[in-house]
Amino acid sequence: MINPAFDAENRALFTAIYPDLPIKLRHSIADHQLLSLESLIDLSQRLNPADVEYNVADLPIGVDPDLIKQNGLSIPDTIRSIEDNGSWMVIKFVENDPAYKKLLADVLDSLRPTIEPATGKMLTLQGFIFISSPGAVTPFHMDPEHNILLQIRGEKDFTIFPAVDPDVLSDAEHERYHLGGHRNLPWRDAMAAKGTTHRLTPGDALHVPVKAPHWIKNGPEVSISFSVTWRSLWSYREADARGLNGLMRQIGLSPRGTRRFPHQNLAKSVAYRAIRKAQSVFGVVR
Repeated sequence: MINPAFDAENRALFTAIYPDLPIKLRHSIADHQLLSLESLIDLSQRLNPADVEYNVADLPIGVDPDLIKQNGLSIPDTIRSIEDNGSWMVIKFVENDPAYKKLLADVLDSLRPTIEPATGKMLTLQGFIFISSPGAVTPFHMDPEHNILLQIRGEKDFTIFPAVDPDVLSDAEHERYHLGGHRNLPWRDAMAAKGTTHRLTPGDALHVPVKAPHWIKNGPEVSISFSVTWRSLWSYREADARGLNGLMRQIGLSPRGTRRFPHQNLAKSVAYRAIRKAQSVFGVVR
């Protein structure tokens, strides 16, 4: 890329809120050839099929993942007919393809001078491309990465909630996730007022803080979005501390809640990693 994905004005906006607040930005790659439907069909056939997740998209905000149905189509046919087949798809780990690895790095390079002084070295850079039918719903869930979602085609309403709010998500629910639970979360209509909805159109981007719960509703056209993500030592330590608290809760203790950035949760992180290593060495199964 000759020009950065984010210009100086948008980099300044991002710097003012990173890492713990959402903000809508503008990006410059909505017309990138690698993000066309035709290119994504080719990409889906080059990557491991296990790294493509897709299903029907007529879903409630909160749904048991075991109840989500498949659409009965192949991966390429799902993309080709995405306008009419009522589906949701994510192509995961696109950095495993050299061209998309470069695109991911190009997008994030302009933000690196903000990111690394704040949260340390960028670790585990990964990209996810979402392709969704008109009206598709992505249920209420959270993700463990630092994330910026770039809208490429179509529009969507992205409703995001505070990363830490016990009225939205209890400590126990955070811990369940970090002990191997599914990303989908329980939904209660009473939580709706806590969310903020951002309308995303081509060229918009949204910074999604680590583990900020959210759900998404597509507009009346096919949607393509590119999620650029990374981890930090802080995010890994927060995850470890949540895991340790979950283990403590399983044996009847009431651990102190995990602290958010900039606290590093170092002691709990070290303890949790030691326990997991012991489980691996001695064959202990949770």
